Amino acid sequence: MPPGRRAVRTGPFIPPLLLIPLIAYNFFAFLFMGGSPAGWKLELLTVPMVSGVPWTLTAGDLMLVVGLVCLFFEVLKSTNTGRNSVIEHMLSVVVFVIFLVEFLLVGAAASSVFFILMVMALVDVTAGFTVSITGAGRDVSMS
Repeated sequence: MPPGRRAVRTGPFIPPLLLIPLIAYNFFAFLFMGGSPAGWKLELLTVPMVSGVPWTLTAGDLMLVVGLVCLFFEVLKSTNTGRNSVIEHMLSVVVFVIFLVEFLLVGAAASSVFFILMVMALVDVTAGFTVSITGAGRDVSMS
């Protein structure tokens, strides 16, 4: 390899992971919650804390945790500068557009849970392009 050049890491193609919370949200919202966004307030778990105040985990909270885990792995994926990264970034944009259109047009998506998942998709798109552009700038060598 010529001096001053970094190796381009290529890896397997991995579809956008934020599809997982998008599909899960729609699955639960339409099948179990009757299309009502109020169902995300369902209490799943209550744990008594040492302070004496109970901590409650709702369905919406759990969905946001799933979204954050997916976002973490998406940001890790964005550091890959292989050939598949451009396609993965384009698909991340498509996922964000799906989130946006659904948020604006579908009543079941009119919840703060869905809005925060949509913001996660926007952060994924922004981080992916930012990391790629920054990495590409470092790959350019001046001779």
